[in-house]
Amino acid sequence: MFKGGTMDMFRSEEMQLMQLMMPAESAHDTVAALGHVGLLQFKDLNTDKSAFQRSYASQVKRCDEMARKLRFFHDQVQKSELIVGARMGGDSWELDELEAKLDELESELIEINGNSERLQRSHSELMELQLVLEKAGGFFDDAQHRASAAQFESSSGTMEAPLLAGESTTDPKTVRLGFVAGVISQEKLIAFERLLFRATRGNMFLKSTAVGSVLDPTSGEKQEKAVFVVFFAGERARTKILKICEAFGANRYPFPEEPARQRQMNAEVTARLRELHTTIEAGERHRESVLQNIAVNLESWTVQTKQETAIYHTLNKLSVDTSRKVLVAEAWCPVSGKQQVQDALSEAAQRANSSVSTIFQPLITYEAPPTYHQTNKITHSFQEIVDAYGVAKYREANPAPFTIVTFPFLFAVMFGDFGHGMLLLAFALWMVLREKTMGRQQLDEILGMCFGGRYVILLMAIFSIYTGLIYNEAFSVPMSIFGSSHWGCAGPAASQDIPTLSIKFNEELCPSAFTSGLQMKTGQGPYPFGVDPVWHGTKTELSYLNSVKMKLSILLGVAQMNGGVILSLFNNRYFRDKLSIICEFIPQMIFLNALFGYLCILIIAKWISGSYADLYHIMIYMFLQPGNVDCSTTNAAGETVAGCPRNKMYAGQEGFQVFLLLIAFAAVPWMLIPKPYILKKRHEARLAQTEHYGRVSPHDEDAETPNQRLTSAAHAHDEHEEFDFGEILVHQMIHTIEFVLGAVSNTASYLRLWALSLAHSQLSAVFYDRVLMFGVQSGIGALFIAFFVFIVATLGVLMVMETLSAFLHALRLHWVEFQNKFYHGDGYKFAPFSFKIVEQEEL
Repeated sequence: MFKGGTMDMFRSEEMQLMQLMMPAESAHDTVAALGHVGLLQFKDLNTDKSAFQRSYASQVKRCDEMARKLRFFHDQVQKSELIVGARMGGDSWELDELEAKLDELESELIEINGNSERLQRSHSELMELQLVLEKAGGFFDDAQHRASAAQFESSSGTMEAPLLAGESTTDPKTVRLGFVAGVISQEKLIAFERLLFRATRGNMFLKSTAVGSVLDPTSGEKQEKAVFVVFFAGERARTKILKICEAFGANRYPFPEEPARQRQMNAEVTARLRELHTTIEAGERHRESVLQNIAVNLESWTVQTKQETAIYHTLNKLSVDTSRKVLVAEAWCPVSGKQQVQDALSEAAQRANSSVSTIFQPLITYEAPPTYHQTNKITHSFQEIVDAYGVAKYREANPAPFTIVTFPFLFAVMFGDFGHGMLLLAFALWMVLREKTMGRQQLDEILGMCFGGRYVILLMAIFSIYTGLIYNEAFSVPMSIFGSSHWGCAGPAASQDIPTLSIKFNEELCPSAFTSGLQMKTGQGPYPFGVDPVWHGTKTELSYLNSVKMKLSILLGVAQMNGGVILSLFNNRYFRDKLSIICEFIPQMIFLNALFGYLCILIIAKWISGSYADLYHIMIYMFLQPGNVDCSTTNAAGETVAGCPRNKMYAGQEGFQVFLLLIAFAAVPWMLIPKPYILKKRHEARLAQTEHYGRVSPHDEDAETPNQRLTSAAHAHDEHEEFDFGEILVHQMIHTIEFVLGAVSNTASYLRLWALSLAHSQLSAVFYDRVLMFGVQSGIGALFIAFFVFIVATLGVLMVMETLSAFLHALRLHWVEFQNKFYHGDGYKFAPFSFKIVEQEEL
């Protein structure tokens, strides 16, 4: 709420185009102060310049570079699983100081990360070398023992003897073999061995063993690896093996043949690993200390960088007067917020010690102002529902205040069930009570959408509970909250006091409930609230509820459409458009109510009087045979015979219906013809007054508010520039046809209230009767299964799919059937320069 003014949600806030002339030396502080107020939408006065040609392009580039560094810090802090400190309210940094600080921290962190990666790679390589020394040494020891044992068994020796125990043989023709040792990924080992065999034509021997999960020096990730030793003969085979090892990413390591040298090397590697481990731990502690210092101030730096970026982007929209060193801005401002802006400008001038304060003055313009509706956390979601159809034209009647009530109510008409409403209410209350906690969390798309509309869901649940009480249903089970039924069994069972549920489920106790029907108990009146529970489950349940819900849908639909047409009257009166009142509003009201308003009166009269009139026949004969209410025909004897005398509900009905039909038909050319010709005459009159250069009002009205004068001037300016009679006539023809056909189709469209309410009720009844009650009758084991299926079906079908279906249908009724009667929705939203909005954006 603005200081010194109140917001009117029915119409958007009055706006005014303001010019700001601010000294260049204090422009930054001035724009920053306006960002904290958040009440100005700046116009871009440099649209002919590219982003690189603007005055503050270098500052924007610096801010973008700072944002890149902050994103790097965010990634590093998240990887280290540190908590980012909350924003502190201390003094902000100067841009140069913050830029230098971020550059210093980035260089330090990059150096720390580089050193850590090098140390980690060295550690991983030494770990693999240690594994090679252990496993490959085991290969050689095992082969040595096997060769020595074989020499005692056979003087001829085996193939292994010359290979691994060549030094002990005395054969001068024995060839000394070379070998390559290393580590390779376990999944590549088979392909590695196959390629080695083919490349050397089988002149090699591979020995390998798995060593489990090992940190890979190259990728830094753990992999399943194996130690291998390849024995070969010849330099050509060595070259091929080395190339294959490189191709497969195998890490080769030196391996001495002498056992003593192996033990010495293993001891050196172990000592080196201990040193590296100590060094890495110290480096990690230092890195964590640096990241903790960054995390403490990261949120504050991020917010300041966002603000600085937004400030310089805004300064780039301003026109620069180099001769006077003044920046000129144009911005839309709410009229009730002008004093707050003026106070902010004065405070900014004092803080900047500027000798000249910013000039803040209004401008005259024909441009349409933006639309600004002040909302809170409850009304915001409903305003978003309306804005999704189209943003209201400036100062146009806003449907959102009515949508707050009508949207959840129409939803509840389709979804009405006490039990389902309670489940929906529990879900809504869970989000509302935890809104502070959930508001700080990063929610997924579906839950985030539900959380944003939590108050819409809350009202939908409350109205669903209310309509559920009217329908007298809780999970399709009738309730007796307001007493027992006022209807009872007819015939011999009339004297018995049979409970309502017994009447529904037991045909033997009350046969008339399934054949001829029930009768009113002696001395009883109607049920005090909602549908009498005895109707549920009877033979006449569907026909009775269908009749009631269908007629109720028509009443609600015609009432809401009349509300939409009446709101068009408010728009026309506000914009001083008497022509539209006479040529559109009046004939639209006549046409709509002469036909469908009359139908609603007949419905209510039939309910009150208890008449047996067939309203379908009344409306059909009203068009096909005007004046013939009781279906009169002439027989062979020349006598007039009434075919449906019960359709005559009151005296003079024939003549009144003919009158309604005539004025409804007369309203169509009334909507179509006069307005285009009157607009043409007005345009010709304006052209004839060529000596008059001022503004001529298109509606011949003098007493206008400043805001109405601004809007009317914009319309007059557009009409003065161009007037195409053919286009106006076609537009009026389309508008007339749309309303006439829409009055019929929209009324029929409201029957979806009846259809979805019936579908919801019958689905709920099917799940209850065919699933849950079947389990009750089948035994304990089947009961648990049936209860589980009932819960899944209720939550999945009725609480999710049916809720979404009813929501979309209620949305369509508001967008198409209600809003198209008065709502243009061709405006554009007020987008102020506000730090609150900037801080919510991604860096």
